Amino acid sequence: MNRHIFFIITALNCLFVFSQKELKQEVYFETDKYDIPITEESRLLLFVSRLSDIDIESISIYGFCDDVGAPAYNLKLSQQRADAIKAVFANNEISESLISNVDGKGQILLRIVEEKDVVKIRGLNRKVEIIVKEKAPIVKEVTPIVVVEEKKKDAAELIKGDIKVGDKIIFENLLFKTGYTILMPQSKNVLENIAKSLVERGDVYFTIQGHVCCTQYSRDAVDRKTKKQNLSEARAKFVYDFFVKKGIDKKRMRYVGMRRKFPLGGDPELDRRVEILITHVDKSLNVK
Repeated sequence: MNRHIFFIITALNCLFVFSQKELKQEVYFETDKYDIPITEESRLLLFVSRLSDIDIESISIYGFCDDVGAPAYNLKLSQQRADAIKAVFANNEISESLISNVDGKGQILLRIVEEKDVVKIRGLNRKVEIIVKEKAPIVKEVTPIVVVEEKKKDAAELIKGDIKVGDKIIFENLLFKTGYTILMPQSKNVLENIAKSLVERGDVYFTIQGHVCCTQYSRDAVDRKTKKQNLSEARAKFVYDFFVKKGIDKKRMRYVGMRRKFPLGGDPELDRRVEILITHVDKSLNVK
């Protein structure tokens, strides 16, 4: 039996909590509009890309208007602006569970600032404020307990085993950077090993299925490199192209984007995944 040793944290002797950090971004809108201007959208997407490397605790989105217009109209418009920003986050694989507030605050009264031009001041008030709170790092002193547990088979090992039509094999440790088809560094060897197993199993035909996390209404996410809303398909094609380079016959496989139709639940990172569906096993080859 394959076994491995790992540590379970069971007791805390000491706890250190460091100060919490915040990232802020403002997005500006045209008069009476809640569509995000192209230049502002580019700035926003750059900000979103920076969040990939941050352990987020919460995101707050607040919409505002200038002091022109009736209060009820301004309140509605400011909410529409906040909702527009939330949609961008959702389309770029930022989990909705992290967004704690999406509020339209209505108008901002003219304030005394260095700028004296009233028109420019009102332009600065037509905005959405985004506040991202980073989880405070915690350092724990722990007492470890050694536990022995049976090792779970990975995808490469499962492919070598007894598989049949209809089986679905998740590439569990094949993780992508948020919004991209770029593999996380720790995942490169995982894909290499899976490719080797599939080369050996020349009797297996399969469909590569790409998935995304966090989008709304089972939609696909935006590929930040190409700006197309087909990220799940792009991830599947990335794996397909990799397999072709490793010598796997194109006739044995196809790829498809599954959008966010089948979330696994739990950590959103796990839904940025690729898996294969076995479509045919050629028994005449007698591959072992």
